[in-house]
Amino acid sequence: MTQLKPTPKPAGRHRDTLDQLDSMTIPANPPTRSLYLCYFGLREPLVQTQVLPYLSQLVGTGVHVSLITFEPKLHQRWTKQELATERARLTDKGIQWFYLPYHKRPSLPATIYDIVAGARLASRLIRRQGIKIIHARSHVPAGMGAIAKWMSGGYLIFDVRGFMPEEYTDGGVWPAGGFLYRWTKVMEQRLFSASDAFVVLTEKARSILFPNCSDEDRSGRPVEVIPCCVDQERFRVADVTSRDQVRAELNLTDRRVIAYIGALGGWYLTDEMAEFLATAHRQHAATFSLILTQSEPGRMAKRLRELGVADQDYLVRKVPPEDVPRYLNAADIGLSFIKPCYSKLSSSPTKIAEYLAGGLPVVSTAGIGDVDEILEGDNVGVVIREFNREAYLRALLSIESMRRDENLSARCRASAWSRFDLEKVGGQRYRRLYKRLLEREKARRLLA
Repeated sequence: MTQLKPTPKPAGRHRDTLDQLDSMTIPANPPTRSLYLCYFGLREPLVQTQVLPYLSQLVGTGVHVSLITFEPKLHQRWTKQELATERARLTDKGIQWFYLPYHKRPSLPATIYDIVAGARLASRLIRRQGIKIIHARSHVPAGMGAIAKWMSGGYLIFDVRGFMPEEYTDGGVWPAGGFLYRWTKVMEQRLFSASDAFVVLTEKARSILFPNCSDEDRSGRPVEVIPCCVDQERFRVADVTSRDQVRAELNLTDRRVIAYIGALGGWYLTDEMAEFLATAHRQHAATFSLILTQSEPGRMAKRLRELGVADQDYLVRKVPPEDVPRYLNAADIGLSFIKPCYSKLSSSPTKIAEYLAGGLPVVSTAGIGDVDEILEGDNVGVVIREFNREAYLRALLSIESMRRDENLSARCRASAWSRFDLEKVGGQRYRRLYKRLLEREKARRLLA
């Protein structure tokens, strides 16, 4: 192991970051060194269920991974002991964790400040660790990565994740055609120019961003479609805990359980989903609504009550990500109500993969990424194209007809593993992307 050389520690807010650098050791000659930039906090469910599992896949092939996250209210939410413990835990998994405080307000200046801070730390790591690949998750980290690449070299992977400018306008956060939208579109084009490889979540996103291209863009840069995947091991709960046992614990025996997992509000159509559930309760009195969320649960509970759903017929609960498979084991149907709009053509909802991995057929709104083709093509769900009682009843009748097929659960799981398996789909495609990028580097050296 090679000990990083200490540098003088200035006083002030950056001292913690430099302490992190000085305390790290790195393998002497790993095959590849990668820096992953993430503009979320480590404890976010998305980081726990998506980012860390993907990084573990890379570590398993010998890649040395450094991770930078941005922690909201860092010194309020983390003690020094907790930071040290978490860093040690990740180090044991082959991931070196660095963190910076996240700044929220005022929005644009705070984000620019974080981009500069992230780029400075990334640049130091690239030089000190000999990092070759800068892997940026979404637009803001890609800004950090582009600056760090300019300062210290390396190859930048733009893991696009979504159409960020359009998401903000579709969601009503920014006015369409306003300054922030136009400025972000200009920056987005510069990020595309600065990048050496790309990841998108859906085939639709690839066809929009890279028309008439497949695994490379017109400049020969690698492009991979990698949807939000799931770890099979998380969903082996069905092998150790019977469905009847979980349902009995939750007092759900002889109930038709419709489950929803994920956030409420914003892109997620809380009111429309509540109306669908109320329709399901009226259609079948034994229906139970199971809402598993990290959002504040009061709004959904209030809306269900207003629509006539009795308190004993629903549960809205905050649950940690590790408990989701156990709850899904008690369900019959998975629900995904996301606002259909242009920006969501780039989306791969993690909940869809998790429902299918749990053996559940899915009722989903139309126009979300590749979901329509997956559910209808694999015969594992129903797509809703209108928001009214008649459409909801048609969807419920269709899903009930589908549930009479005794092979449905196995078909759902097969769909999940063929399309969303962490190792065979996500991990394999990330490894392939890294390999292609490094092969390009070797070719450039030979030509130099």
